[in-house]
Amino acid sequence: MKFEGIYTPVVTPYDNEHAINETAFAAVIEHLIAAGVHGLIIAGTTGEYYAQTSEERIRLMNLAAGIIDGRLPMIVGTGAMRTEDSIMFAREAKSAGADALLVATPPYAYPTGREIALHALAIDREANLPVMLYNYPGRMSVNMDEETLDRLGRSPNFCAIKESSGDPNRLHMLARDYPHIQLSCGMDDQALEFFAWGARSWVCAGSNFAPEAHIALYRACAIDGDFNRGRRIMSAMLPLMRVLEQGGKFVQCIKHGVTLRGIDCGPPRRPLQPLNKDDKRALAEVIRTMDRAIAQIEEESR
Repeated sequence: MKFEGIYTPVVTPYDNEHAINETAFAAVIEHLIAAGVHGLIIAGTTGEYYAQTSEERIRLMNLAAGIIDGRLPMIVGTGAMRTEDSIMFAREAKSAGADALLVATPPYAYPTGREIALHALAIDREANLPVMLYNYPGRMSVNMDEETLDRLGRSPNFCAIKESSGDPNRLHMLARDYPHIQLSCGMDDQALEFFAWGARSWVCAGSNFAPEAHIALYRACAIDGDFNRGRRIMSAMLPLMRVLEQGGKFVQCIKHGVTLRGIDCGPPRRPLQPLNKDDKRALAEVIRTMDRAIAQIEEESR
């Protein structure tokens, strides 16, 4: 499977009682398809999978499959603390019609590189689907190191990695030493660098509410090879990325951004709390400023 373009980890809207709002969930998916993103990820961190029951996760992957109806690739996250649970989610994803899986390091256990590989290989044996690995040591405390990647070379299904370490040295290592694993940007403020090193896809939560901006950067760098335009677009996006990454309010900002687009995503699930009024105003202003700047850049490039 070729991962190319913008892949959106879809938010999960809730009502005021924190129940899943299926109508709004469908509206988010339709909004993203209409905007032109290239793939959708269900049960990613941005979708708050960690705060959902197994039954809810399975319901969402089946609901998403029916809404998408083959119009875009659907990647399903298998994240769980136990390998047995990840295998179960992979099995259910395949049954739902997933095109690929997102496989992360099990949290909290602090596994070795060998143990991460054995975890991923167990999932692969069950599902036999293309896999995008997810390296996020900021959440999982460990990297998918060279031992992990070398062991996973036993299966051709491990065809991509979403790299979210923020370490430029890992970006260089992956690009140079593992060219057979497609490189996907998982660190938003380094998107320009990822594209410069050959990445062809970007898994970006902000595309839930700003797909046009993210597609513009992808198109400038990966399609047109115009890194001068890419730098201008990236410069316009950096203030938004700073807002998203500061203060532990990432999911809340993404959900409010979608709400600003006219789809009420409701609150995050506890223990997270909604944005306050000042945070909401600041986010809205940053988005408006970014949209104006990128629209002007795009107009000048026509």
